[in-house]
Amino acid sequence: MWLGCGGQGLAVQRRDIKAVGALAGDASGVVTTLVRDMHAGIASRVFAAVGPPSRPTQIIHDGIARAVYAAVDHGLRRAARVGGAVASEVWGREGDQSLESCGRAAGPIAAVNGIYGDQMASHSDGLALTMQIRRHGSAIPLTKEALAAAFPEATGRLAVFVHGWCLTERTWWRRPRIGDDARSYGDRLVDDRGFTPVYLRYNTGLHISDNGQLLADMLKQLQLLWPVPIDELALVGHSMGGLVVRSACYYDAQQHHSWTATVRHVMCLGSPHLGADLEKAVNVAACALAWLPETRAIASLLNTRSSGVKDLRFGSCRDEDWRDCDPDEFLLDRCHEVPFLPGAAYHFVATTIAPPPLGRVVGDPLVRAYSATGAGKNRQLPFASEQGLMLAGAHHLDLLNHPSIYAKLCEWLTSAPTPCTPPVVSN
Repeated sequence: MWLGCGGQGLAVQRRDIKAVGALAGDASGVVTTLVRDMHAGIASRVFAAVGPPSRPTQIIHDGIARAVYAAVDHGLRRAARVGGAVASEVWGREGDQSLESCGRAAGPIAAVNGIYGDQMASHSDGLALTMQIRRHGSAIPLTKEALAAAFPEATGRLAVFVHGWCLTERTWWRRPRIGDDARSYGDRLVDDRGFTPVYLRYNTGLHISDNGQLLADMLKQLQLLWPVPIDELALVGHSMGGLVVRSACYYDAQQHHSWTATVRHVMCLGSPHLGADLEKAVNVAACALAWLPETRAIASLLNTRSSGVKDLRFGSCRDEDWRDCDPDEFLLDRCHEVPFLPGAAYHFVATTIAPPPLGRVVGDPLVRAYSATGAGKNRQLPFASEQGLMLAGAHHLDLLNHPSIYAKLCEWLTSAPTPCTPPVVSN
C-alpha cells in the first residue's frame, strides 16, 4: 500500500498494516461491548419492573444475548485481523519507514495513542508510540553516529520541545494566525540565540510520570551522546508537555544525574498544572452515568480513556499521585507538588479568550488561567509573575506559534535564571 507523504510515495510496512487490522478489531470490540451492556441495562430495568414472574424469561434472554454478542465480537475481531493480515501480504512492503513517519498518518496515530495509548502499549500494539527524537519526521536513534549525522551543526545550547496531548512534534510548525514569520520557535532560535532545537514525539496516553521518567532517561543519554558538550538546556513544553518536563526534572533530580545542572529555563505553554476542566467534566459525567443501568455502559466506555488524559484532571506528575488509587474516583485531588529545580527559571504562558480582568475568569476553554499560572485556592506553584505571560485573545493552539510568545522566549533565554521561591499553600 502506498500513501502520499510529503509529496512522495511511502511503502507501508506489513507489520503496520497488521497493526491497523488488530486495532480495528479492538475498536469493533469496544462497540460490541457498549451495545451489549446497554442492551443488558435496559433489559434488567424491564425485567425488574415485571418482577419475579419474569425470572425464567430473563435467564433465557440473558443466555441467548451473551452467546450472540460473544459470537459477533469474536467474528468481527477475527475478520479485522484476517483482513489486516491479507492486506499486509497484498499491499505491504518491507520498507525502512513506518506508518507513523507519514505526515498524513502521524496525526491520527498520535490521537489514538492519546486516548488509548496505555492499553496499546500494554498489548504490544505495533502502533503504540515510544519516546523518540524526531527530525524531519524521522526517528533519530540515540547513538553518537546518528545524532552527529542528524545534527551536523549542533551547538552546546539545546532547546528541547515537548508537545501536548494527542499531538506530535509536527504541531510546532503550526502556521501562526498573526505575524509574517511562519517559522517554528526552534527554527528561529537557531538564528537568533544559537540554540539547537530538539523535538520529541511520545505516547501521550501513558501516565505523565511514566513519560517524565522516560524523558529523564533520554536527556541523560542525550547529554552523553551529543556531538558537543551541552552547556545550557532549555525545556519547552506545550500543555501536557509542560507537565512531562516538570516530571522529568523531578525524577532526574531524585537520581542525582548531571543533566539537570545544565537546565537554565523551563517554559510551560498553557500547561494544566492544577488540572484541566474538560477532563474534570468527563470524570463527573462518567460518575453520573454509572448510576443508571441503561447508561452504565457509556460510563464504562468513557472510563476506558487513557491514564495520560486522566492525569490531566489535577496535573499529576508523580507516581504517588495515581498509584494504588481508583483512577475514576469522583474529583479527588491526590497530587503532590514537584519542586522546581533551584538553578532554573520556570516560566508560564497562559491564554485567555477575553481581555483582563474577565480573561482571568473565563480563560482558555481547555486550560484555565489559574491552572496555567499555578495559582489555585489550595495549591500554588512558585511561578514569579514577572517570569510569565498572560496572552489575551488567543486559544490553546496559538501557543504553538505566536509572535508575542516567541518574543518572550527570546527575552527569557537572554536573561540569567532567577531562582524560584518555595510554594505557598493556602488552606
